Amino acid sequence: MALQGLQKLTLLDYPGRVACTVFFGGCNFRCPFCHNAGLVRGSLAPELGEEELLAYLKKRRGVLEGVCVSGGEPLLEPGLADLLERVKALGYAVKLDTNGSFPHRLRQLVEKGLVDTVAMDIKNSPAGYARTAGVPGLDLAPIRESAAFLLGGGADYELRTTVAAGLHTEADFVAIGEWLAGAKRYFLQRFADSGDVLEPGLSAPGEEELQRYLAALQKNIPAARIRGG
Repeated sequence: MALQGLQKLTLLDYPGRVACTVFFGGCNFRCPFCHNAGLVRGSLAPELGEEELLAYLKKRRGVLEGVCVSGGEPLLEPGLADLLERVKALGYAVKLDTNGSFPHRLRQLVEKGLVDTVAMDIKNSPAGYARTAGVPGLDLAPIRESAAFLLGGGADYELRTTVAAGLHTEADFVAIGEWLAGAKRYFLQRFADSGDVLEPGLSAPGEEELQRYLAALQKNIPAARIRGG
């Protein structure tokens, strides 16, 4: 297994734990605001192998508490379950970042005890999802299934939406709130141009605009917050 990145220490990617983040390449979505274009396209050279990662984790036991698995879309990796078994055997908690398009794989990992926390991206309202995911004609059924699994208590979770000007409206967040009513943890994140964005020219929403979106979301998801604000 070739891994396309390792952030050796993070206090942000796995809230509440000192962690590292492992990045997998390749994704089935093409979100225009994605800040990891090289990872999504799978065009980056592998940075390390599975054994190198495990050797690092063995050395960092007692310092690190968790491993965040991100991408790209990690659930595309056929060997992910085997890797996570080895990570869990070292005593680490695991957080999975996913777009939610593979509900059966998600459920299997959770039910096997290989994932402790799931962060699922909610790209937009159902009406705007295909455009925001960059996939014309996207079938929303798998997304809905993954979200329902998490909201039903399948795993500890957070839901999050990256907000970019021109891609989202207040009506979108009203619709998202109706769809995911009662979610226990939901964050709005401002788009930030990393310099490696799939669709250049996007910008973050203004503060007043973002606050309107939050208020619309909180009508049905009172726990919703702006991350970093």
